[in-house]
Amino acid sequence: MGNTRKLRFAIIGCGRIAPKHAESIVALKEDAELVAVCDIVPEKAQAFAEKYKAKPYLSYEEMLAKEEIDVVTIATESDLHAPIGIYAAKAGKHVLVEKPMAMTLKSADELINTCRQAGVKLGVIHQNRFNKAVKLMRKALEEGRFGKLTHGQATIRWNRNDAYYAQAPWRGTKLRDGGVLMNQSIHNIDLLQWTFGPVESVFGYTTTALRKIEMEDVGVAVLKFKNGALGVIEAASTIYPKNIEETLNVFGETGSVMIGGIAVNRIETWEFPDSEEEKAQIFASQESDPPNVYGFGHREIIKDMIEAIREDRDPAVPGEEGRKALEIILAIYKCQETKEPVVLPLVE
Repeated sequence: MGNTRKLRFAIIGCGRIAPKHAESIVALKEDAELVAVCDIVPEKAQAFAEKYKAKPYLSYEEMLAKEEIDVVTIATESDLHAPIGIYAAKAGKHVLVEKPMAMTLKSADELINTCRQAGVKLGVIHQNRFNKAVKLMRKALEEGRFGKLTHGQATIRWNRNDAYYAQAPWRGTKLRDGGVLMNQSIHNIDLLQWTFGPVESVFGYTTTALRKIEMEDVGVAVLKFKNGALGVIEAASTIYPKNIEETLNVFGETGSVMIGGIAVNRIETWEFPDSEEEKAQIFASQESDPPNVYGFGHREIIKDMIEAIREDRDPAVPGEEGRKALEIILAIYKCQETKEPVVLPLVE
């Protein structure tokens, strides 16, 4: 593949998150072009294609057979992520998949292995890793500024009302979507495990407090990491009357960082030895909240995918990484059956 030619993208699934994919691809016009889009609802496919000047399809099989495509981004309902990704990989396409990458570890592993065998890249969309605030924390972590990590917390306090769940029959279902942990909190759980490393064991509770759905609208869990640190997860889609925050707190022997805002996008606490000047600089240069909870990271993750293909390296969040948050959530779900802590690796 020539290193400079534009990569040809197709989007499968033209729902709620798809405009983020399309806008990002269009914004990267030097390196990418959106050639085709696919949705099983003809009006959606047509309107989306017209808006972003791409060709509409109702069948991804037909689209992959007819169009010259380098990369597919998958933005369908969650249970279709892995099967479509597997099909695309077998067709020789690089795959960038929305979270969760799959609904089970078995299908996640099948997707990872199929992409590897086909020699294509697999990236999972955990775009919050690219938030400026998260990148600052990550740099401090990699420089060892926290010292020994003690504990951390990932919190989502959002509102997803009954109208949200009524948008599509698959929302909030066990087999096709999961609850607030699997759908909303997975990004933050990804950040927690990315920061603290491998998880030893998990215990949690979930409940369906207010929403008319099969799965949980509130979930809490405690984690023990292999490095001895402890973690807390709190996730709710029941917050009155609207989204309040998504936060990640990281505490260590010589450092404290709390990241808040609507989508882990703002440093709220930055404490390290001799960090006053740095702190003032960080607080002075922060951006306001993004226009919605999806944040600003999709463009970065798509740009990284393009570079990964050109440089023949793994994407920033390869399948093996995307699997980790999924495993933690499935372990919390398993606790609901076993009523006791689950030791990882999880056996399904």
